[in-house]
Amino acid sequence: MSIFGGKRDDFRKIAEMSSVALILPSSIAVGLFFGYMLDKWLRTDPWMLLLFLVFGIVSGFTSLFRAIRKYEKEEKG
Repeated sequence: MSIFGGKRDDFRKIAEMSSVALILPSSIAVGLFFGYMLDKWLRTDPWMLLLFLVFGIVSGFTSLFRAIRKYEKEEKG
């Protein structure tokens, strides 16, 4: 038996929701990084940066909505 009792599930839910909060900014940061590096390599300022920024935003929102939908499904049971 755990010393936390029923709180272990609560801690798991809190951890999952806190990771959801990091999905969007991390996706945008990855897109910006790759866009910046490609712009430096291909000398296409600022087009790759803008393109990969859009990719990062779309990817972040897609992942965010999937995570929220998964969390809602688990809550309904």
